[in-house]
Amino acid sequence: MIELPAKYMAALNAAKEAAEAIMQVYSGEFDPYFKNDGSPVTAADMMSSEIINSELEETGIPITSEETEHEDYTVRKNWSESWCVDPLDGTKEFVKRNGEFTINIAHIIGKEPVFGLIASPVNDEVLFGGKETGVYVANLSTWNDQASWIPLSEPLKINDPLIVASSRSHHSGPVLNYINELKRKSGEIKYHKMGSALKFFALASGEADTYPRYAPTMEWDIAAGQAILEALGGRVVHAVSGEPLTYNKENLNNPYFIASTKAFTEWIAG
Repeated sequence: MIELPAKYMAALNAAKEAAEAIMQVYSGEFDPYFKNDGSPVTAADMMSSEIINSELEETGIPITSEETEHEDYTVRKNWSESWCVDPLDGTKEFVKRNGEFTINIAHIIGKEPVFGLIASPVNDEVLFGGKETGVYVANLSTWNDQASWIPLSEPLKINDPLIVASSRSHHSGPVLNYINELKRKSGEIKYHKMGSALKFFALASGEADTYPRYAPTMEWDIAAGQAILEALGGRVVHAVSGEPLTYNKENLNNPYFIASTKAFTEWIAG
């Protein structure tokens, strides 16, 4: 049985405790308030953030999190490693009560995500791992029972018909162009529509083949997913340059990107 480094065990435990707090709020009445950019925040976001930061601070690794003040880049650029955290990814879905929200934690070395954790509180499920550890799925509430961990391997073939992971919004512009190109190559296309980083669950399991994103995202939205997908042979690349995305940048916004399984990448190049 694999022995995870203590810092990753701490991340898993933080996700479990945060999920419990999130579900307490989710099961009751709550009122969101709104940031300056119009995005919603709830008590669940803030409780999860406090729990995760408290646990991860014990590792001695600095943290960049959506719900806490960020260190200036003059400080961050000197970090050899860091945590990248979204304590509740998909707050809009949380408010809609459709269950499509996650906790995202990634370990960044230099500018590269090397370990990722995506937890679904509603499904009591956690997807985690990296190139050095392998990738696993486990029950979030009993993650420390390693005998129950299910190892994942890279999907060996694309779906027939091809399945595109996407948000629930209407496709337009560059995304529609991308999809039309796929239709010309493959014929029929199906969609796996969901919120938050759950789309990376679908890619890691082979339930989807590609996830194009031509809309704003932040580093903490996808760093964990990139670490996991790359460990399975997949890619998360700049939609124009084709280069892997990097992290702990001066500007924490992501460029438009395309995430794909290894099988899809090989198929599209063939």
